[in-house]
Amino acid sequence: MEFIKPGRQFDFMGKRWLFIGLSALLLLASIVTFFKPGPHLGTDFKGGTELEVAFLKATEAGDVRAAVESLGFEAPDVIRVKDSGAEDTHRYLIRVQEVSALGEEQKDAIRQKLCTLPEGTAPSADFEARCPANARASEIKFSPGGDKVTMRYEVEPDLAAIRAQLTGIPGVELRTGENNPVVVSARDHKVEAQLKSRGDQLLDGLRGKLGADRVPERALRVEWIGPKAGAQLRDAAIKSVAIAIVFIMAYIAFRFDLRFAPGGILALVHDVGIALGAMIVTHREITLSTVAAMLTIVGYSITDTVVVYDRIRENLTKHRNMSFSAIINLSISEMLGRTIITSGVTALSMVCFLVWGTGVIKDFAFALLIGILVGTYSSIYVAAPFTEWIDRRFFGGQATAQKKITRTKAVKRADAVV
Repeated sequence: MEFIKPGRQFDFMGKRWLFIGLSALLLLASIVTFFKPGPHLGTDFKGGTELEVAFLKATEAGDVRAAVESLGFEAPDVIRVKDSGAEDTHRYLIRVQEVSALGEEQKDAIRQKLCTLPEGTAPSADFEARCPANARASEIKFSPGGDKVTMRYEVEPDLAAIRAQLTGIPGVELRTGENNPVVVSARDHKVEAQLKSRGDQLLDGLRGKLGADRVPERALRVEWIGPKAGAQLRDAAIKSVAIAIVFIMAYIAFRFDLRFAPGGILALVHDVGIALGAMIVTHREITLSTVAAMLTIVGYSITDTVVVYDRIRENLTKHRNMSFSAIINLSISEMLGRTIITSGVTALSMVCFLVWGTGVIKDFAFALLIGILVGTYSSIYVAAPFTEWIDRRFFGGQATAQKKITRTKAVKRADAVV
């Protein structure tokens, strides 16, 4: 299959400044979007609690958001989840910034109820009567999510007394079940109590606000991540993209020539920047899946650029009388049909995911689709023109000058033989 007739050439370099200006404008606009409106970071990066709830009856997103706000949660995100392969089950994704179900006040109240004395504090007169040894915790640890309390005792603990101590504390609720609390280590007298998490409390509150006939007993899934872990994931994501770009630059410099590396890296920054800008403009979440899409874009874009570079290098030795700009035009024209087929088929698969996919798959497909389009474009109008400018500005046109020197020496040797 041939989209471009053999031998046909296009003057890409003649219009390079127009498209370079367009690229600069798009990249600048993408940078501006990072400040206003700013990226919509997902729970992976900013921390928070996320629930996916399938309501039993038709429910509007505004009603769900109002109910969540009335429960004391600030700036909740309520997103409808649509599944084209099934009937509308009124599913919503609910995200809140709050992670732990236990604040410092609740933790202090639990320590007091479990008779744990702060260091350097003497027991009161009624301490022994109020806190027998089998209900006096010597050590307490809280889980980061605030849904579990681990206690250690000096003697065999009284589970019924511990359960009574944990009942009635404002903001603290034990999960239903007979084996709660439970001894997890008889030798160390270690006890574990399961508390209702932030997600459990949110679902209970929704049931009270919207009615038990509308809100299910359990969420489809509940996930949470702390703000410190989110910040670490964000930094690791930035480092992974930066490291990938550095190693790709080293590969191009080793595989081709030092003059080719800056153009390839500029194209990568161009592609990733515009793809992220498109995600921000369309109010899509930036998550770990987005980072995976960016790394995929980096790999796809550099592959397309390397194919063009390889043809340019090949033509540099075949066409000795042509300028570097003419060789770039020839090389891109020869590879244009291959580029259209490869990028078109890949983009078509992303369109299918974008139309019929669900949830995170849609965002991943959208980022890849934008990356494929700008990656194909940047190989032609960013990487190649910048390489020609590098050669002309810093190497004195060495790519074509070296050919002329070689050709002159060959002619002189031929004349000497004659």
